[in-house]
Amino acid sequence: MLHEFLSANRDAIITRARAKAAVRPAPRATEKELQDGIPLFLDQLIESLRGSQATSHAMEESASRHGGNLLDKGFTVAQVVHAYGGVCQAVTELADETDAPISTSEFHTFSRCLDDAIAQAVTEYSRRREQAISAQGTERLGELAHELRNALGVAMLSFQTLRTGSVGLGGSTSALMGRSLTRLSTLIDSSLAHVRIESGLRTPVRVSVREFMEEVEVGATMEAHGRDVALAVTTIEPGVDVLVDRQLLAAAVANLVQNAIKFTRPHGRVSLKASSANERVIIEVADECGGLPPGKVHELFRPFEQRSADRSGLGLGLSIARKGVEISGGQVHVRDIPGVGCVFTIDLPRLPPPPVP
Repeated sequence: MLHEFLSANRDAIITRARAKAAVRPAPRATEKELQDGIPLFLDQLIESLRGSQATSHAMEESASRHGGNLLDKGFTVAQVVHAYGGVCQAVTELADETDAPISTSEFHTFSRCLDDAIAQAVTEYSRRREQAISAQGTERLGELAHELRNALGVAMLSFQTLRTGSVGLGGSTSALMGRSLTRLSTLIDSSLAHVRIESGLRTPVRVSVREFMEEVEVGATMEAHGRDVALAVTTIEPGVDVLVDRQLLAAAVANLVQNAIKFTRPHGRVSLKASSANERVIIEVADECGGLPPGKVHELFRPFEQRSADRSGLGLGLSIARKGVEISGGQVHVRDIPGVGCVFTIDLPRLPPPPVP
């Protein structure tokens, strides 16, 4: 029986399948796929073949469980399909080399099980992936609504107090209202940027870096003043342009600046600097947050990661900043200065000057 052949030659098939996956150009095989995935694929096929002799329902259950396991282990759909194909080739080659007594009908059964297993595994994978995305979307929507309600509530209370005339416009209540309105604006801008990123929408245009920095400085100055933080801005010479989605880049820089101001101690200093060298445009945001704990730099750009006791916000800012810059062909880097703070760097390709008419 074919499933007996597979069981008896399990190690040899796994070795062959791993060798094929290791040289696969795309999708690149991961160490987890080589070590854990291929044995899982083969065992699932053996189970499917055994189940096919009983009922097709058993085979479907096996494949569905396998699809769920793939999602839990972090495999992609492309890895599923290619790994099944690699195992199939390994089985066919070994059977041919050893003149295994496998009938044509058994190979037909094997092919049917393979097709059904792929279909069922991918279907289950997709179903669970959609559930996960839906759950994440619901969680984000709930947190966004909560943040918007809090900021709007504070702004309304501040406005009611100011309207009574019992406090002056230059006092702390007015400042609180200003911070709440700024927070509302930030949440809306981040949400719009997130929607554009997730939907794949982008409109690249030529942007003057000098003009762009002036626009960023206006909002950043208000934010810094509300947090009692000094802001230093160093602009760039005219004539330096980049090809970017203006809205996504603006959201990225605004998120970096707002995070820098948020985590800098009162009376501290945040610097925003633009420069150009070697056909690249560099935008740096440096804060005085005191530095990061060891090993925490790589965690900053994960969604829902927040780096201080101030839990306001969705924790999506740095993640959105990185994705927005990458869509525009750039990169975001962070450098930790222990005891001082962090320096976030946006690196973008510089556009050549426009042709002279």
